[in-house]
Amino acid sequence: MGAAIGAGLRRALDADPTVLLMGEDVGRLGGVFRVTEGLQKDFGAKRVIDTPLAESGIIGTAFGMALRGFRPVCEIQFDGFIYPAFNQIVAQVAKIHYRTAGAVQMPLTIRVPYGGGLGAVEHHAESPEAYFAHTAGLRVVTPSSPSDAYWMIQESIADDDPVLFFEPKRRYWEKGPVDTVTAPDISLHQARIAHPGGDVTLAVYGALVATALAAAAHAGADGLSVEVIDLRSLSPIDFDTIEESVRRTGRLVIAHEAPVFLGLGAEVAARITERCFFQMEAPVLRVGGFHIPYPASRAESHYVPDTDRILDAVYRVAAL
Repeated sequence: MGAAIGAGLRRALDADPTVLLMGEDVGRLGGVFRVTEGLQKDFGAKRVIDTPLAESGIIGTAFGMALRGFRPVCEIQFDGFIYPAFNQIVAQVAKIHYRTAGAVQMPLTIRVPYGGGLGAVEHHAESPEAYFAHTAGLRVVTPSSPSDAYWMIQESIADDDPVLFFEPKRRYWEKGPVDTVTAPDISLHQARIAHPGGDVTLAVYGALVATALAAAAHAGADGLSVEVIDLRSLSPIDFDTIEESVRRTGRLVIAHEAPVFLGLGAEVAARITERCFFQMEAPVLRVGGFHIPYPASRAESHYVPDTDRILDAVYRVAAL
């Protein structure tokens, strides 16, 4: 996935001279995860820019450049480092299009490696996506496969609205096929059926898609058919795809790494309950992180939802 994102960035840089990358160590080092490796060498230091260690400065500068016709792509080195730039993102970047009655566009993409699974230290493993999905004016997306990563980063850069591009960092090294010629027949904000099923709908995104697929395989061995939906887009959310599935299965489980309390799952549960109330055979169940600060690495495995926790919810909802 990491290489696919890098290839997508390369293609965007090559196709449009207004595209530029900026962030801490994205140039000479190629980024902490080497996603941007080789890009400064090929496109120069004026288009792949090593910035000071100042997230508010990175986003503030990119905001000004976007106003002047550029398409900046900013990297926030780790998820927990995004908070110094929170004011710039939610008070300026998200609002400028509305504030100017549509006269000013903001083609700014913010890449955010997020989530756990690496045993990292404090501030290096968080899931802050709900903060930004809650903010009107921002688009929020997250890929779960190399193919999605390759195409979704290019679609995000081409969008005239600001996009938060959350990258599930523990999936950077997972491999998969990528057709670099023909784009998938699916839009940036459309969910996809990752695994068809008829008994329970399991909605997930990002790193947990692979976990959910493993859970679906285990459930299938027990005779329970689980449909896995990869949301892909967290704002806007493709409720139509989820609704169509739940009308068939009558049951819904939602899982994400972020805390369950006021997480994305709460919005999905509420909307689908409103839309499918008379088709629901059981309450919607949610699986996620706990309502605590992200724990130290030695306790991470107890915090991040695994196959067993997801399976427990699937079996419970199927039994109701």
